[in-house]
Amino acid sequence: MLQKTLGTGTSEAERELESVLAGITPWSGRAMRYAPVLGGISNTNWRVFVDGLPGSFFVKIPGRGTEMFIDRAAALAASQQAERLGIGPKVYDYAADKGVEINDFIEGRRACTNKDFLVPANRAAAVATYKVLNDGPLLPLTKTVFDMIEEHVEQVRSLGGKQPADFDWLYGEYRRARAALEASGLDLAPCFNDPMPGNFMLDAAGTIMLIDYEYASNNDRSYDLGIWCGEMFFTEEVENEVLETYYGRLDPQVRARLTVHKALADVKWSTWAMVQNEISTLDFDFYKYGAWKHMRARWIMQAPDWDDLLRAV
Repeated sequence: MLQKTLGTGTSEAERELESVLAGITPWSGRAMRYAPVLGGISNTNWRVFVDGLPGSFFVKIPGRGTEMFIDRAAALAASQQAERLGIGPKVYDYAADKGVEINDFIEGRRACTNKDFLVPANRAAAVATYKVLNDGPLLPLTKTVFDMIEEHVEQVRSLGGKQPADFDWLYGEYRRARAALEASGLDLAPCFNDPMPGNFMLDAAGTIMLIDYEYASNNDRSYDLGIWCGEMFFTEEVENEVLETYYGRLDPQVRARLTVHKALADVKWSTWAMVQNEISTLDFDFYKYGAWKHMRARWIMQAPDWDDLLRAV
């Protein structure tokens, strides 16, 4: 890992990080070293070593335009709650006024991959962590998947961004799903909302911690399970196992809600990607990512049992 010291940064990202580090009062007067942490598609991430302090720190610098859909104060509150619940790292608010996230760099754990969740024990550990989060006190921010989709749709329109030719149809099916879920009633709970496999940190004992609470909010708890199952490409059999592990039973209504929320999650993230396609400076093909998510949402919504699922939720 190539490390730099303060004052040696050459790129815009490095200089921005150094400016933040120089302004952290508790670290003032200490020598510091830093190196990039790969992964993530919205922000720049760094590992920082501070002389005289044990371990190291994870520092996240907000990416351009992320303020359009991330409430940094709410993200900090969710991270602090996760720390209290024992499912997240220690959090520092040293640069919270700049929207910068600082945590302990987690030692003895590694980021998961989709392959890790082919192992039943790892799935059970992830479900147990979700259960702790979802059963915790409500967060300061309530933002359902409906709120997220409407926000991104308006942002794409205001930016003149791209949408698929059949977006009116996709949006109409989302509205039908929303009406069905709202008629049934939402089960609001603190939700993670962003289950990229790299956000699950696994240790040798098989326990899992969650990192990156940028998108955490009070949302329907079946959305948290649905988006995770979709992100992991689980089979129907594995999804049923997840539901039984979480709820202690397999209920047809909850089964339907999970599938519907998988589709809504893809509508949300596909539309988010089209916003990022217009504003992000990161080297990532957001358009391709969004087109793929649109395709997955379409696959569920065009299936013969879609109307049955909406009646069942």
